[in-house]
Amino acid sequence: MRTNEPFDPVAGDPGPYDDEMFDVAAAEAGAWVPGPYGAEDELGTYNEVTPERTAAAIARLDTDRPIETFALSETLFNGFPAYADREHEQLLVVEGYTPPPDFEGVFRGPEPIHWNRESVHEERLRTSFNLGTKINGLQHTGIGDLFYNGFRGPEIARSWGTARLGNERGFPIVTRGVLLDVLGWKVALGEEEDFFRAPNGNPVLRPNYRITVEDILATLAHQGMKDDIGPGDAVLFRTGWSNLIRDDPDRYLGGGPPGPWLREMKFLAARRPAILANDTWCFESLDPKLTKGAATPGHQLLSMKYGVRIGEAVRTQELADARIFDFVFLHTPQPSEGAVAGGGPCAAMGQRPIG
Repeated sequence: MRTNEPFDPVAGDPGPYDDEMFDVAAAEAGAWVPGPYGAEDELGTYNEVTPERTAAAIARLDTDRPIETFALSETLFNGFPAYADREHEQLLVVEGYTPPPDFEGVFRGPEPIHWNRESVHEERLRTSFNLGTKINGLQHTGIGDLFYNGFRGPEIARSWGTARLGNERGFPIVTRGVLLDVLGWKVALGEEEDFFRAPNGNPVLRPNYRITVEDILATLAHQGMKDDIGPGDAVLFRTGWSNLIRDDPDRYLGGGPPGPWLREMKFLAARRPAILANDTWCFESLDPKLTKGAATPGHQLLSMKYGVRIGEAVRTQELADARIFDFVFLHTPQPSEGAVAGGGPCAAMGQRPIG
């Protein structure tokens, strides 16, 4: 079984890696069925996260040196900028004392409970798993009523979720993580035409910037890494877009986030990663010059043809600040039957470079 040696095109998809749009009618008719891991498979490239690869990822850490942990999930708050009808609303529940006059949460009464005078805080939460940081399931996007590996919407849709491909079909993963700090590479080159400054002063890749295959390879080289992205890896892009969440939410949602396009997705998917993710709300470029009116065809390609999960709003700032580009990635899917997005937090374990 392959580990993370340099990519061998004979073992994967040798290309060509181009922007040619797939045949929508053929795909909808089942051209990508069965999937790459056989009929009835619901895991896609999570099949690549074997116990052996988990052990290999952990073994990359030097246990004689300090190991740091990093939260990779954005902090949700009421009013978190979200696409369409997604929302996050959290209310505090108070019992046992009188809250301040402007309190608009749930007040159950001022009297403490029983003779030991217990007071209580809880919360009431209404949220979408497909908001903030998430790892989307393979049933998130399809073509017509067809989804990954031939599962059809009318056969799997239930009022509470999907009967196949739901979060409960996945499992917690511990695997190798690779950070592609494209923004850091651009800043180091001084290519100011490709980035701007957020209100907090931090750099951000410009709207609609396309992250090319050449950018990916140049970023790896800048980070002192080879093109050794391999099966089961979690590959994260840094664009700096997360700097807009609180200070410029309208631009965060409406500015046309930077991202890869079809050629890059084919190039990366051929390496069979478990997850491809970035720090924007939409993984792929939305530049109308590229999309020509298509609605995120890269999502369809990755999830339906290759079985690769897409992550969005994955926080990469702290990893980049620590110059940790090769690390251990951890994710536990939200344990909710039939759910589409893995809202469980992501994390990383890594070590700063010596010197």
